[in-house]
Amino acid sequence: MLVKILSRFGLPFLIKLVNSGLEKLSDASAKKASQALGEVSSAINEQKISSADLSEANRHMEKMQELENELDKQTLSEIHQTIRQELNAEDKFVRFWRPAFGYSVALAWLLTIGTVCYVVLAGYPNAENIIAALVETTSLWSVALGVLGLQVVKTSQEKQNRPKEGMISKVINKIT
Repeated sequence: MLVKILSRFGLPFLIKLVNSGLEKLSDASAKKASQALGEVSSAINEQKISSADLSEANRHMEKMQELENELDKQTLSEIHQTIRQELNAEDKFVRFWRPAFGYSVALAWLLTIGTVCYVVLAGYPNAENIIAALVETTSLWSVALGVLGLQVVKTSQEKQNRPKEGMISKVINKIT
């Protein structure tokens, strides 16, 4: 993300942005870093750092962004290839494990929240401890709901954007 900001706005903008954030911190090392960035910003404004050097730094950041984009493209290609293989599999479980996982997570979440609501509304004396214990399951739910959320959002977007006829061929063409 830093590379995207740099390639879009350039190094002087980033220096000012980071400097303004560091100025507000009370830590000594943050103050030193803010002072150093202020000096770099002054050097840029006074043209002690040539525009050719700034252009080279920005060009380097753009190249880094291109490399990052290529990595993202390769990653998405691998994901699409995996999903295509799952969709074309003869085994029903391989084809439908993602939706089955999503529905099972949704059901488990509904049961959990329903139980917590019942405990609170029924006035159980240890309801506070039960709710506090729910915090311990955060990492488990974050992974499960992350998978479910990504799948639901993507599916919803596809359903809204797809035409009624030839949907499968359109999706396959979009993936490839």
